Amino acid sequence: MPALLPRSTPTAAGVSARSIVELLDRLEAESVECHSIMVVRRGHVVAEGWWAPYSAERPHLLYSLTKSFTSIAVGLAIADGLLALDDRLVDVLPDHVPDDVSEQGRRITVHHLLSMTAGHAEDSLEQAWQLEPGDLVKGFLRTPFAAPEGTQHTYDNSTTFILARMVERVTGRDLRELLDERIFQPMGIDHAEWDRVASGAAFGFHGLHLTTEAVAAFGELLLRGGLWHDRQLVPREWVELATSRHIETLQLADGSLDADSTAGYGYQFWMSRDGYRGYGSFEQLCMVYPEQDLVVAVTAGDGPSGATPNAVRECLLPGLDDAGSTRDDEILADRLRQLSFAPVPGSAAPERSVKARLDGSAADSPLPDGTTVTVDPVGGGWRLRLGPLDFEVGHGEWRESSPLGRPVIATGAWQDDTFVAELFVITTPHRVRLAVEAGTAVATWNTVPLTGPNLVLHVQSPLMTRPDVS
Repeated sequence: MPALLPRSTPTAAGVSARSIVELLDRLEAESVECHSIMVVRRGHVVAEGWWAPYSAERPHLLYSLTKSFTSIAVGLAIADGLLALDDRLVDVLPDHVPDDVSEQGRRITVHHLLSMTAGHAEDSLEQAWQLEPGDLVKGFLRTPFAAPEGTQHTYDNSTTFILARMVERVTGRDLRELLDERIFQPMGIDHAEWDRVASGAAFGFHGLHLTTEAVAAFGELLLRGGLWHDRQLVPREWVELATSRHIETLQLADGSLDADSTAGYGYQFWMSRDGYRGYGSFEQLCMVYPEQDLVVAVTAGDGPSGATPNAVRECLLPGLDDAGSTRDDEILADRLRQLSFAPVPGSAAPERSVKARLDGSAADSPLPDGTTVTVDPVGGGWRLRLGPLDFEVGHGEWRESSPLGRPVIATGAWQDDTFVAELFVITTPHRVRLAVEAGTAVATWNTVPLTGPNLVLHVQSPLMTRPDVS
């Protein structure tokens, strides 16, 4: 896979390698489960690492970081003269307007959707879907408004879903096709994958899978005002508008670490004290620091909200323009090469097989109660059957299989009388831990996917579901 960005050393780009080591230490101390990190300074990658079995060539689910890409699609439609910020939803999608639409519903514009200021009291997604199971746009308009449009920011997934449908209506192009033709292909990104709603349409607010380098390159595209090499892929005016503060945001009620939560919201971008960022659940991040000529891309499995941006601000930013030494570069490079999850410890016991029934009584079980589980030794590892799913499991190593199209990488071992396996749904933040003992198996997610716990759904490619991601 050809590189999207040139490489350099931290020292050559005016970055202290020690500050990046400090950043890695802080993320570990803050219990951020990193899957990858890429630091780009002055247009060059100065540090990059993947925690095995995650790797450079694999795309990773971005969750709501997808919203920032949808914002760019809106900007393209506006630049083409096909859409305007003051265009009303009811005029662009008239066939999705309920007969009893409110006066406020009639006034909702592209600007309100982009800035998430339609006026709902909370994310409308669940209620909209309940009101109109076959039409999320209509359900959005039927969900009662609590504040006048344009006056209050409420994080609302439905707004981005609607924007995606509006872009498709005015351009006559699928959102995926539009971004592929206008952004991804010109940048050299040929591996964008999209999860979809049941109709086959892209979520818009979620579901894009990209490699870490593609996320970092997107940050560079924004940092350069939409210019990629010698091509203006996105109008500079739109990049500046989308990444500017349009509405204040409220302090997070959970008292989390995110000191940027009140920095404001742009057009599907979060503002920060030092720049702006695209953000997805479980710490999928594209952080852009214009004054520092810096982009940091992170994929992860979970972490305290705000821990990663805070760590970048407190560890990495002070190390800019304080280059350190080439010896520091070597120490960092060695650290990055060794990043890894540990294979499951224990013995191979090549003569042992086991058969069990899954106890799926706990909430969010990956598989139904009573699912048959069998483990048979094969070639120094195991063949694991979970109901309709067949996986290869390595001992002291990672083995890959794709029972329904999406790759799963697994490692396992016997620990006394218990067989334990870790199943990484490797293009997502999620993995399943399985323990089999005395005829009973228990399976649990590290973090439950926001599209639901059903493992069968998440190993299908593409994932297709109703738009119920929160």
